[in-house]
Amino acid sequence: MSGLVTGDAVVLGLQPARLPSRALAVLIDLVVVWAAYLLITLGLAVATASLDEAAVTAVSIASFLLVLVGAPIAVETLSHGRSLGKLACGLRVVRDDGGPVRFRHALVRGAMGVVEILMTFGVVACVSSLVSERGRRLGDVFAGTLVVRERIPAARALAVPPPPPWLVGRFTGVDLSAVPEALWLEIRQYLTRSRELDPVVGRRLAERLADELVARTGTPPPAGVPADAYLAGVVAERQARDARRAFAPGAGSGVGPTGFVAPAGAGGVPPVGPFPVAALPVLAPPVVAPPTVAPPAVAPAVADPVVADPVVADPVVESGARPTGFAPPA
Repeated sequence: MSGLVTGDAVVLGLQPARLPSRALAVLIDLVVVWAAYLLITLGLAVATASLDEAAVTAVSIASFLLVLVGAPIAVETLSHGRSLGKLACGLRVVRDDGGPVRFRHALVRGAMGVVEILMTFGVVACVSSLVSERGRRLGDVFAGTLVVRERIPAARALAVPPPPPWLVGRFTGVDLSAVPEALWLEIRQYLTRSRELDPVVGRRLAERLADELVARTGTPPPAGVPADAYLAGVVAERQARDARRAFAPGAGSGVGPTGFVAPAGAGGVPPVGPFPVAALPVLAPPVVAPPTVAPPAVAPAVADPVVADPVVADPVVESGARPTGFAPPA
């Protein structure tokens, strides 16, 4: 895999195409291009039979440049780096940063291809591809391009074999925080391919990995436990911890599925529901004003030489309390 860095500082893992696949793709392209060139040459020979020798030479040179040089450049530009041979072999031309090629890249590759492939019968291109670390020919070096494999067969996922039943749960107290990911990857690769290894080589590799794991965890394997069984038991324990952490994110922390930490209610028990009690508005009972009661109508006093007694105000009515329906006498 080749680590290409894009303009956004993203590392792309691409697999460069090697010489056999590139040679097959170039061979297919050359067969197609030369077949088209011969057909066009025969047609032009018939069409230019009445012309002089200079005109025939000019037409021949133009057809050579347009078919053998211009056509591959146009196809590579329009298809973004996939000619007919590359499409059949699952290859593609990309820039050094992983982006699609443009006309200037295809032009440099096509111009250098005339010298590397057509004039030297591919000898220079083969030598430069063998010398280059990523299999690039001179045209790729000058154009800043790279031929990569576009169709990569998917790797078959191999499951880690389970530990013996009598080892399940024996490593629950082991501290696995100091074990690096590189060591976990080595152990997984060994466990998935242990049956394909030679027994002696596999036992030595298991003992070495077990020693490194003991040095990281500080917990030696139980007495009488083989190294491969010890590795399988520890890997199973890590997978169990990862599964518990993934499927129970709020266990023991008071965090619900929504990520909200509920405050403690009465007696320290968190209230039911995803919302805190303090967030709910406290509704006070509405204040109802007492009805205003008008004083009872009093008949106008009749002029009398005798002075009437003064009207005494009812304290009940003045205080605003509920009226009893009793009208005091004048």
